[in-house]
Amino acid sequence: MSVLPPSTTRNRSGRTDPAAPKPSSHAALQCAALHTDGREEAASPAAASPPSSPVSGAALRIEPLAGWHIPLLGDPAYLPLHPLLQQAVLLSLPEQLLRLLRTQPSLGPQVLVAFQAMTPVGLIVTRRLNRSGSCWQIQHLRLSGPTSRRQVASTLLREAIDRGRGASSWIATASSSDADRLAILREQGFQPLRTDRLWRWPANSRCSGDAGGLQLRSLNRRTAPLLWHLEQSACPAHLRQLLDRRIEDLLDQSRRRGWMLVDPSHDQAVAAVRWVADHAGGGHDVKLTVHPGWQHLFGGPAALLLNQAQQALGNQAPLWLACDVLQEGCQQWLERSGAEERGERVLMARSVWRRQELQAPAQLAARRFEAMLEQWQPKRRPLPTPVAPR
Repeated sequence: MSVLPPSTTRNRSGRTDPAAPKPSSHAALQCAALHTDGREEAASPAAASPPSSPVSGAALRIEPLAGWHIPLLGDPAYLPLHPLLQQAVLLSLPEQLLRLLRTQPSLGPQVLVAFQAMTPVGLIVTRRLNRSGSCWQIQHLRLSGPTSRRQVASTLLREAIDRGRGASSWIATASSSDADRLAILREQGFQPLRTDRLWRWPANSRCSGDAGGLQLRSLNRRTAPLLWHLEQSACPAHLRQLLDRRIEDLLDQSRRRGWMLVDPSHDQAVAAVRWVADHAGGGHDVKLTVHPGWQHLFGGPAALLLNQAQQALGNQAPLWLACDVLQEGCQQWLERSGAEERGERVLMARSVWRRQELQAPAQLAARRFEAMLEQWQPKRRPLPTPVAPR
């Protein structure tokens, strides 16, 4: 796969534009790639990208991340990712062996590190959101150094998207106050879908809850279809098509750490919470889902689910959850329950449309005409008509 220099631009057809202006710096920019078991997080303000001096126009070189790269990643922007990178280096060889033995693709994320000379200037972490690999997510985008952060971020995003073979959609998040990050994502074709407000459910929360006549069940292979139907009903149609999520994808992403309230009369899950990822700032990212027709469960039943998740994941660790700003009932209940508001983030998506070769209109018309005449052509030699006896 050919790799474009950071200064190369693309036109609408996807070809490079040689007439685009090139930056003046000549320092080399490199990228390193690896597969890891990364974590998911929202875009942090520490990764804001004010423009600075332009980066190099030299070609990028892709190579696996080595152990000696990690000491170079000493910038505060990379420190929360050190456990993830160390684990990636230790598991790189077993991961390659497993990739040769199994047929299904690895669900571990892909990490790209950008270097200018021997100094790391950017890092991006992406991962599949389903087993088919049709939907990918931008988990982390961290930048550092005096170089042009906007140019480095655009280069890392382009390279990550090019490496996501088979991906038809991409999901990313950015803080609503991070204008530079939002602009970079828009330049790469991402469009906003909704705005979520982040909440921190405190550790050892004193908010009590009750099931209210519903059955509390844990997430496993038998109850996974109930959770899948619940999340499908609560997810907007356009986002549901982009995620392309199956029951197995829920089990993979949550690592079977989830709890739901089931209506026993209809055997239907009406509210649920599941683990999503370890939060970079400490604690756990969880997803709370309530059926659109059961919004009155924002109260004791929802508190019961969060307390159950906190008890199973660790009482000393807070829970982080996102709630759509349009869900006023959820926002008011979280505020009354003592949850701390921690800003807003924009959920963005990008669809990758692949061009299909079109045949000339004359060729299509000729084929249709031949198909019409074929109906009147004899398929076999006609038999003589028998003569009836007189």
